[in-house]
Amino acid sequence: MRIADCGLRIEGPPLPPGGESVGDLTRRHFFKQAGFGVGAMALSRLLGAQEAPPHFAPKARSVIYLFMAGAPSQLDLFDPKPRLSAMNGKACPEELLRGERFAFIGEGSRLLGSPYAFRKHGQSGIEVSELLPHLAGVVDDIAVVRSMHTTQFNHAPAQLFLNTGHASMGRPSMGSWLTYGLGSSNENLPGFVVLASGEHNPEGGKSCWGNGFLPTEYQGVEFRSKGDPVLFLSDPPGVGGASRRDSLDALGALNRERRERTGNPDVDGRIAAYEMAYRMQTSVPELMDVSRESKETHALYGTEPGKASFANNCLLARRLVERGVRFVQLYHWGWDHHGSNAKNDLLKGLPQSCRETDRASAALLVDLKRRGLLDETLVVWGGEFGRTPMNEEYQGSKLLGRDHHARAFTVWLAGGGIRPGVVVGETDDLGFRVVRDPVSVYDLQATVLHLTGLDHTRLTYRFQGRDFRLTDVEGNVVRQLL
Repeated sequence: MRIADCGLRIEGPPLPPGGESVGDLTRRHFFKQAGFGVGAMALSRLLGAQEAPPHFAPKARSVIYLFMAGAPSQLDLFDPKPRLSAMNGKACPEELLRGERFAFIGEGSRLLGSPYAFRKHGQSGIEVSELLPHLAGVVDDIAVVRSMHTTQFNHAPAQLFLNTGHASMGRPSMGSWLTYGLGSSNENLPGFVVLASGEHNPEGGKSCWGNGFLPTEYQGVEFRSKGDPVLFLSDPPGVGGASRRDSLDALGALNRERRERTGNPDVDGRIAAYEMAYRMQTSVPELMDVSRESKETHALYGTEPGKASFANNCLLARRLVERGVRFVQLYHWGWDHHGSNAKNDLLKGLPQSCRETDRASAALLVDLKRRGLLDETLVVWGGEFGRTPMNEEYQGSKLLGRDHHARAFTVWLAGGGIRPGVVVGETDDLGFRVVRDPVSVYDLQATVLHLTGLDHTRLTYRFQGRDFRLTDVEGNVVRQLL
């Protein structure tokens, strides 16, 4: 049971203890006292079994979201455009540019056909770029959405929008909403785990997996690749398990006393966090030790034990959902291919990003499928927006690169109730705009929640006097994907 389920809002300082008259039993005091019992029930759930019933029978028990931070070029990976290639180097039609805003492209931009070949693969005949040979081998297991669109064309707000349904910081992330709605079936691990690779974290920062105004126990917990997987998880020198337990018991008693005096539900989250950390001291080291995996599994993913990589994180994602973790999100930064230097152009930078991720992404599907987990695990792959059909030529650069593009981009999904081997949506001949079956960010969010058994219109949390939800007042489930 959640505090929010009762619609109670606890606010204001506590009344002086003892000696209250009947006149002191105000409406605020009544609700504050009622909150004590509700908080205790919520805390008992947090410290014990954490699963909650879905709105309806789910197709997926877990979600693995492979977030390609920086925004992959759909025109060079998933959305072939023969006409764009035929018009390579020509001026972009004026009617496409009228009223449009771009991050860096100026006037006189020229069209840029893909330098890479596309081929049809599998029984489905889905066309995939030569840069993704491993994904091409499992293309019959995925559904490709070519008609994604967003309202944001800069990285941080676009990443926040896709993850939280809002372009500014402060809203709960998708993983937080999902674990708030469903909880976790493993009481020794967080319900929402984040793994990051690439040179740095996404531009949206840790707000991309933050809990916003939801209770703190629903925030994403980042597992690090170097040192302790979770900060301060190890006991300091001279502190053993028994003394750690004694310290937590004493701290828990103080926190419970604080909660009883103030009625602050955040204290419950603090207690639950300390208890979770204690349980994670044994569960996390075993989880992170991928050396126990077979040589065949390491060969499949391309992993090297002890070496941090996107591939290593994909293997960890499989191990996490095996253990009942509800939402696992992998961020791999490095897809921002503007062509402003040799490192981020389409001829060197894009192939490098594909080499870092293609094999492991496909291996994850193969591994989940052979273990009987793909049917109950939803896998999502994609970035925060797309790339332009025009060459950016930023500040006169002669390299090939594409600017940010909010009008159209591609994601793919697999497992967990997804109809495999289909393509949803279509863009125009130049890949500039969606012309058939548009799918918004809210539609994608609504579909992910639906597949896990949650109705996005009913998954709400009351904050500052109104009910909030991940999809705000929009969003429709994409039925073609089901």
